Amino acid sequence: MSMIHLNKIDIENTPKVRRLNIINGISGIKSANLIGTSSKKYGSNVAIFSSVMHVGSDPALLGFILRPDNDVPRNTYSNILETGYFTINHVHESFIEKAHYTSTKFEYGESEFEKCGLHEVHLFEFPAPFVEESRVKIGLKFVEEVDIKSNGTKLIIGKIQELQMPQDCLDDKGYMRLDRLYDVGIGGLNSYYSLRRIATFPYARVSELPEFQALEKEQGRA
Repeated sequence: MSMIHLNKIDIENTPKVRRLNIINGISGIKSANLIGTSSKKYGSNVAIFSSVMHVGSDPALLGFILRPDNDVPRNTYSNILETGYFTINHVHESFIEKAHYTSTKFEYGESEFEKCGLHEVHLFEFPAPFVEESRVKIGLKFVEEVDIKSNGTKLIIGKIQELQMPQDCLDDKGYMRLDRLYDVGIGGLNSYYSLRRIATFPYARVSELPEFQALEKEQGRA
C-alpha cells in the first residue's frame, strides 16, 4: 500500500485549501447537527455544525466549537449570549442538502429556515427554535464558554433542558440507534456519510478482556 507522510513543515507548506481539507477530514466522521437560536431583533437562526460533543452526563452537558468571530459575524454566538438558550437538532439523510446550505453567509435578518427550505417549530415553551424535520431535538441552556487560546476558538457548553426523540431509536438499555434515525455524519467540510451500527460491546473491564492473541490464531492472523 502506498503511503503519504507529512511532517510539520510539509503541512505548513501545503497549499491552503488542500491543507484545510486534509486537516478537517483527518479526525474522521463527525456528527451533523443543526443549532437553532433566536434574536429579539433579527428572529430565528439555524446553522449546521460538525463539532457537537458530549461533555458530561450528570449534569447533562453538550458542547460545540465556535470559530473566531473577528472576520465574520457569528449569529449563533450572539443569539446565545442574548437569550441564553439554543437547540441542537440531528441531521438525517432526508434533508442533508437543506442542512448543508445553512452554512451560507446570509445577511442579518434573513432566516436560514426560510432560505434553505427548513421549518422552525417552537416546543415546550422553549426560547429557541427547533428544526421540525429533525427527529431528535435537544433544548439547552447556555452555562459556560471556554476560550481555546491556541487558535482563538470557543467551546460553548449547554445544559440539556428538553429532549425529544422517537421511542424506537432507543434499545432496552438506553443506547441510541442512530441508524434507525438515518442520521448522517460529516467528513471534512462538505462530505456526508450514512451511519450503521456494526457492533456493540460490553463495558470494558479487565475481567472481561478477550484473549486477542487466541482470537487472532483462530482467525489465522497470528
